[in-house]
Amino acid sequence: MLRVLVVDSSRERAADVCAALALAGHQVAAVLTSALDLSDQVLATKPDVIFIQADSPSRDTLEHLATMNRDCPRPVLLFSQDTDSAMIRRAVKAGVSSYVVDSVSAERLDSLVEVAIAQFEEFQTLRAELDDANRKLSERIVVDKAKGLLMKARGLDEEAAYHALRKLAMERGRKLADVARDVVDMASLLL
Repeated sequence: MLRVLVVDSSRERAADVCAALALAGHQVAAVLTSALDLSDQVLATKPDVIFIQADSPSRDTLEHLATMNRDCPRPVLLFSQDTDSAMIRRAVKAGVSSYVVDSVSAERLDSLVEVAIAQFEEFQTLRAELDDANRKLSERIVVDKAKGLLMKARGLDEEAAYHALRKLAMERGRKLADVARDVVDMASLLL
């Protein structure tokens, strides 16, 4: 059973969606008429999935969705009648996992939720890999910069500068990148 946060400005449509979710075996965590306090509601209710239904998503809705996606990302299904490809791209960029141009039917609900969750998980994996690659690159850059400073200041070759950094990191029980950052910071103070 998934906990679902429903966002829909139409009370009748929201009631239909809640009924379809209940029939599919899901629990409605909360129903919002707008996305104004989406991040706060997500933090408060901790839904597994967010279900937004709008004739055409407003700029405000997409902004609140982007904020929520940054602070507490969740799979988001957006049902809309807007077929504009620019709108679809903005929605996906804001964090929508699955943009469906149509109304929801109880028969399709489970498969649409599964697709949204799978796309969300894949995106989160890619985001984590990118963050890790960026972290490693920035660590590599700072280590190279620290090596260059040691090479210049002490007249060491590259291998000896690396071993000096590594030895210092081991002696202090810290990561190589952190020690390299300290060397760069100290050099900027002294020069």
